[in-house]
Amino acid sequence: MKLYGSYTSPFVRHCRIVLLETNCACEFIETDQATSAVRSPTKRVPFLEDGDVFLTDSIAILKYLREKAGQSYLASTHELNQFCMVNTALDTTANLFFLERDGVDLTAYEYTRRQAARIESSLAELNQLDLPLHAPYNDVQLRLACYLYWALFRNRINIESHKNLQDFLSGIQQHQPFVKTAIPM
Repeated sequence: MKLYGSYTSPFVRHCRIVLLETNCACEFIETDQATSAVRSPTKRVPFLEDGDVFLTDSIAILKYLREKAGQSYLASTHELNQFCMVNTALDTTANLFFLERDGVDLTAYEYTRRQAARIESSLAELNQLDLPLHAPYNDVQLRLACYLYWALFRNRINIESHKNLQDFLSGIQQHQPFVKTAIPM
């Protein structure tokens, strides 16, 4: 099995955490944008190869890895909804990050201002979740932690007014799979 991705991607990090948690043997291959544009029809990371299986989205990869290890993945509609909320915030934050990196003034357009507001309202809602301070963590919580860590690393969000998110992130930073997959400095 081979997982292709970058060390900075929160989507890839979540997959790497699950690989560690499930003890699945997998080769990680660092992949840049040029390679992913050629190797994956979605032109992004992560993507996974396992024999005849080729998956191009972290959600499908996570489901595949969990099921391969005999574990459940997003067991309830409520859990799926929470995961989707985290993913929406993450996708929105990443899109704004790349737009700004390409020189777009995010304050100049109604669309980008609405996207920034989406991030803030999502963080406020995510702050209301019942979040554990130690393992075990489910995939909603792992995705949330990967998002928060990445967004703070990239200076995209501020969680000073979200104590629950702060406490959660502080706790998960003791979880060894989370520690082992940290963005290299």
